[in-house]
Amino acid sequence: MVSPVITVGENVTVHDVAKTLLDKHISALPVVDHAGKLVGIVSEADLMHRKEAGTKRLASWCLSLISGKRILAAEYVQSHATKVKDIMAKDVQTARPDTSLYEIVDLLEAQHIKRVPIVSEGGDLVGIVSRANIVQAVASARPKLEISVPDTMIRERLVAELQKQPWSHVHKLNVIVTNGVIDLWGFAQSEEEQRAIRVAAESVPGVVAVNDHLTQGSTYSY
Repeated sequence: MVSPVITVGENVTVHDVAKTLLDKHISALPVVDHAGKLVGIVSEADLMHRKEAGTKRLASWCLSLISGKRILAAEYVQSHATKVKDIMAKDVQTARPDTSLYEIVDLLEAQHIKRVPIVSEGGDLVGIVSRANIVQAVASARPKLEISVPDTMIRERLVAELQKQPWSHVHKLNVIVTNGVIDLWGFAQSEEEQRAIRVAAESVPGVVAVNDHLTQGSTYSY
């Protein structure tokens, strides 16, 4: 996670929020109260329909008939408010410092959000994890170096990995490993399964190359 986090107060102006987003090269800012407790979050999306940019939504009589005046009033606030407290999202999805990265990724996907503030049990903002941070973690990952991994071990690891997968049909595969090169023979039920088998093979530590000889179809004769 990113820590410490750049934050803004509830009474900061929308203009200052826009400047901070640009100056700090970030896309969102957690909003905290006078005690430093998280009360909301403001992002670039909250600044898209603003009178200053000439991008405020045009009033629609159809929308007024369907949704009443409340929607129009809310849109007016979003485009005209001068304080961040009036445009920020208040229902913020958060996570604890001990939340696993796996769980945070699930939360990002399930809630269709781009970032999750990390809040302590006492409500203090201690960090933030964004989709960009996940991508950075992938880019920074280093492969585990294993020298002279025996071919038998490579094969065992691949077979073991495939046996754990519900989509795999290991009994229809013939895996041959020679000097770190895996040759895949046999049958895959679909293009997706064939690709997944190849990816699993390429991910085994010690593998030099993968030759995919798999065929697709409903039957296969050894």
